[in-house]
Amino acid sequence: MDPYSAEGELVNIHNHFHQGQYQEVVDFDTSAFSAENALPARVLAHRARIALGQADDVIADVQGESDPELAAVGALAQFSLGKTDEAVKTIEELASSAGDNAVVQVMGGTVLQAAGRSEEALALLSQHSGNLDAVALITQIHLEQNRTDLALKEVRAARSWGQDSLLVNLAESWVGVRVGGDKYQQSFYVFEELAQAPATSSTLSLASQAVCELHLGRVEEAQSALELAIQKEPEYAEAIANLLVLTVVIGKDPTDLKAALQKAAPSHPFLTDLEEKSALFDKAAAKYSPKVSA
Repeated sequence: MDPYSAEGELVNIHNHFHQGQYQEVVDFDTSAFSAENALPARVLAHRARIALGQADDVIADVQGESDPELAAVGALAQFSLGKTDEAVKTIEELASSAGDNAVVQVMGGTVLQAAGRSEEALALLSQHSGNLDAVALITQIHLEQNRTDLALKEVRAARSWGQDSLLVNLAESWVGVRVGGDKYQQSFYVFEELAQAPATSSTLSLASQAVCELHLGRVEEAQSALELAIQKEPEYAEAIANLLVLTVVIGKDPTDLKAALQKAAPSHPFLTDLEEKSALFDKAAAKYSPKVSA
């Protein structure tokens, strides 16, 4: 039996992780799990700790372990702490020696993509055999490459064998937000269902719901969802960034939110992009500076 299927032993802890309920993953009681699922559960818990900012604890816990899965998640923890070269080197070694390992593929793909090595990430992930985590990551990479066509193709193929799994629904919804049109509403339904149910709600699902609301022109509803997400997690960068955008859209001053985002995530893509565009604007504007002759 697939441990991640609806009847599988890991389905609940796996869903908690992908719903953004990271503390629930860390606190999950795995004492009744079979021996073969102990390691996958441990990997999920470590991934959740990294998401919660506890990468140092993960590195300390996996140090000296021989399992490629733990070495891979340790590399992800290193990367999250800014140790890019060390993390990439570890992943390269693991990809060479254990490239057929599902955890190595997903952790390695994550690190390589974050390091700007998309093609290497895709090459590693393409070795997967029915791994929905890999499918989800491949979909995200294609969306970052603005290859919506390839992302859509990946999701459609996964739907044929992944059926109605959470990850397939999420991946389909990510693509839907990029495609737009009536797909906004379809994506909204998926995220709203997760965000509004107490058993599945998280800051991630609330922010995702809000993004769809924004695209659908429902500004007040989007604002409510984002404010609730920030209330739950005051330094949740994605919610702050989207609320900043919403604030600009409705014509209000975003200064405080920009400062909050700089504090929560100084290297957030939104800030980096804004800085680059501001520099380009200043460079272009300098060419048209008025000249005053004596």
